Amino acid sequence: MNINGLNEEERIREAIKDKTWNEQMTTDSWAVFKIMSELVDGFETLSRIGPCVSIFGSARTHQNHIFYKTAEEIAYLLTKKGFGIITGGGPGIMEAGNKGAHFAGGKSVGLNINLPFEQMPNPFIDPDKLIDFDHFFVRKVMFMKYAQGYIVLPGGFGTLDEMFEAITLIQTQKQVSFPVVLVDKNYWQGLVTWIEEKLLAGNKISQDDMQIFHLVDTAEEAVKIIEEFYNKYALKPNF
Repeated sequence: MNINGLNEEERIREAIKDKTWNEQMTTDSWAVFKIMSELVDGFETLSRIGPCVSIFGSARTHQNHIFYKTAEEIAYLLTKKGFGIITGGGPGIMEAGNKGAHFAGGKSVGLNINLPFEQMPNPFIDPDKLIDFDHFFVRKVMFMKYAQGYIVLPGGFGTLDEMFEAITLIQTQKQVSFPVVLVDKNYWQGLVTWIEEKLLAGNKISQDDMQIFHLVDTAEEAVKIIEEFYNKYALKPNF
């Protein structure tokens, strides 16, 4: 795969070759400014949108798939209950989340990541709530900071990264313990069993950590967990 005109071997050689002090400082300094600009843009945009739920899932999920329809229904129901919806802004589950929010008349946020493949903003994002990122870690800050709950539908490495980011921040008390809801028990059960047999049994995590996330099968169950948590604590927007 060619990225920035370089193939994989050329990219590796470029990454490990010796650089002058001036080359390092110039590259790193500009990177810092770019990261700062993404943070500022995200903070300024998201600080005004009110309580939201972040929806994660595969970009490769087709529009006629049950997971797409479930994500759309979840977003629609949550929007009708007063939540905005934050997604990664791309196709698949992300599009479904934005679509549900859009047709429910609510706030539809897209945190788009610039990739050489598979990621283009979907058409259901509010124009003033589309933010483009070059850095995954800055984008994840926005997912975590500006949500009162996290809905995780089946996905790949990116979805797992976002899911475990939320769980880790809650476990380490760096984030308020908002609900993390995993949709489709059959899909997630193998991972949960591995966590129980390897991490929990191996004393890598505690039994309390297993309460951070919830397994559900339907849109209604997912929304109920978010709504009950919100009502129980009479939460206000976190910004």
